[in-house]
Amino acid sequence: MSQITSNIKSIRDIMRKDTGVDGDAQRISQMVWMLFMKIFADKEEEWEITIDDYESPIPEELKWQTWAADEEGLTGDNLMEFVNNTLFPTLKELDITESPQARIIRSVFDDTYNYMKNGTLFRQVINEINTIDFNSNEERHMFNDIYETILKELQSAGSSGEYYTPRAVTQFMVDILNPQLGESVMDPACGTGGFLTCTIDHVNQQVKTSEDTQIMQSAIRGIEKKPLPTLLCTTNLMLHGFDLPAVRRDNLLTKPYADWSGKDKVDIILTNPPFGGVEEDGTETNFPQKFRTKETADLFLALIIKLLKDKGRCAVVLPDGTLFGEGVKTRIKEELMEKCNLHTIVRLPNGVFNPYTGIKTNVLFFEKGTPTEEVWYFEHPYPEGVKNYNKSKPINIKEFDLEKAWWNNREENQYAWKVSAEEIKKRNYNLDIKNPHQAEDSLASPEELLEEFRACEQNISSIQEEIVKVLTEALH
Repeated sequence: MSQITSNIKSIRDIMRKDTGVDGDAQRISQMVWMLFMKIFADKEEEWEITIDDYESPIPEELKWQTWAADEEGLTGDNLMEFVNNTLFPTLKELDITESPQARIIRSVFDDTYNYMKNGTLFRQVINEINTIDFNSNEERHMFNDIYETILKELQSAGSSGEYYTPRAVTQFMVDILNPQLGESVMDPACGTGGFLTCTIDHVNQQVKTSEDTQIMQSAIRGIEKKPLPTLLCTTNLMLHGFDLPAVRRDNLLTKPYADWSGKDKVDIILTNPPFGGVEEDGTETNFPQKFRTKETADLFLALIIKLLKDKGRCAVVLPDGTLFGEGVKTRIKEELMEKCNLHTIVRLPNGVFNPYTGIKTNVLFFEKGTPTEEVWYFEHPYPEGVKNYNKSKPINIKEFDLEKAWWNNREENQYAWKVSAEEIKKRNYNLDIKNPHQAEDSLASPEELLEEFRACEQNISSIQEEIVKVLTEALH
């Protein structure tokens, strides 16, 4: 086990003893705001050397180095008094006009809370964090890997449509769109920043000078409406070397559709908008009558078409429901095919998003500016011997070599087929078109179905027993 893995494990173990921290989301939120403070402190050491006359937006007594760096420093009730009554109130009220750094700190702390109640345990967590050097490239890269596992663990709220996009899928989408240095890239529902960090890794290979670095950092941005993912994403980008991450807490769906202008448009959009989610009443009235719906993914698709520049490129993850849905979905698909060249739909197999959801998903690739003439479909197969993906065996980036080899030399094969725009229009824009080269899945044998049913029953029974056990313990 690496030193950093050991640090994170220790931090979690300490937090579990604190009565104020309840569940994964709170534990991770607590850990990340503290890590953010340490990362920011390490960044400031760098800025004091690289930025002339750099002035910290954080008052001296609130800097990590002042109150946290000394392992024999503030602890117990005095520490909790300081954090709750001085640190948080001040950082939440920083003047955002003072500097870009002040704006980032304020955005991080606006909706962040200190959940820990025990000052002695809090001091133990601080001392663990202090052993990580975020100015060391080696430690930062190692921490990146651990950070990604933290993000995966958090994504368990399937009911709200928030799913961690498997790294292989984000990587494939970025590889295909191939963002270039200077192109503006946006994720309008960025969550914890998977598409953004993947884009950074891709564009970084083209960076040669400090000027290139500035160009890249000003071109990549994300928007997220929920506070915890915004905090996670901001920290994620700082870990990837961004001094001033352009991550904004906002909901783009609440801005009137007609108010978006040319200056808002971007070259590339990479995203996996929440699906199955429903927007609050009134949000849909920001959109033209023909696009009005409460379903989040549909509104985002309509907005993406609007926000792409001419010749702008997009890769977006959408559920099967978008492909076959009618009504507003039909009108949005018609808009998509009239305004953009929807050239490719990669159909992902069941289980790509396990364990968060079993919903079947697709990646749509399109370019704005010319209407669609034909749509190519590619049905991504399971690797040999695999019947489904799971948490321990997720989809792997090497599997997409199949699509990449086919991409620039398109021919129909057992996985690929094309359909004309005319045919799709006749189908009332139903894009849910099955692979003509593969026979319909045959039903499993009665014996296999019975076995599956029994396994399912057993699983339900064990969950019921667990619920009874938890309730019994709670009532005693």
